[in-house]
Amino acid sequence: MIRINLLGVERQKTKKAPAFDIGKRLTLACSLILALTVGGVGFWYWSLTKEAARLESDIAAAQQETARLRTVLLEVQRFETRRTQLRERVALIEQLRGGQSVPVQLLDHISRSLPEMLWLTAFEQDGTSVVIEGRSTTLIGLSDFVGNLGSTALLQKPIEIVDSQVEAQQAAAGTQAPELIRFKVKAQLAPMPSKQTPAAPGAVGTSGQGAGE
Repeated sequence: MIRINLLGVERQKTKKAPAFDIGKRLTLACSLILALTVGGVGFWYWSLTKEAARLESDIAAAQQETARLRTVLLEVQRFETRRTQLRERVALIEQLRGGQSVPVQLLDHISRSLPEMLWLTAFEQDGTSVVIEGRSTTLIGLSDFVGNLGSTALLQKPIEIVDSQVEAQQAAAGTQAPELIRFKVKAQLAPMPSKQTPAAPGAVGTSGQGAGE
């Protein structure tokens, strides 16, 4: 009678099965590790790419801001230079005005007193006497000129018109010749105020002591 031990075959099959399961598990674990590694590397590369793009954008914005600030700085420097020049000019003008003599001030006042259609041909100063000669197209212009001259404290009033004559002008045929008024104005310079010398320090005390006594 032949006996077959089936239990031994089943035991061998059951012993070989766990070895096959371990191989699958190792393969699955390696695949998971590889997938996680690839995913991590991909995420790290994506993060670096995004960070690089953000840094490039920040650098471009910083360069634009630097260019704008450089332009603003140049404008500020130009403004400061212009302001310094204007201050120097104003200081020079004020210095010139402060050091003007009477003839310079008088000439400036005469030039400002000229009305329209009136011009000067001669100006003479002899001591305190001032003689002005000129031409005018109207008597109103001459009257305005004399009135403007009297608006300064440099000249004494009244200002006299010592001569005024109408000059005939040659005109073309068929036209009326314009009239010109030749005039001469005479004025006197106003006396300059004398500078008061300050009193000696002891003078006030002496006079006060005498008044008290």
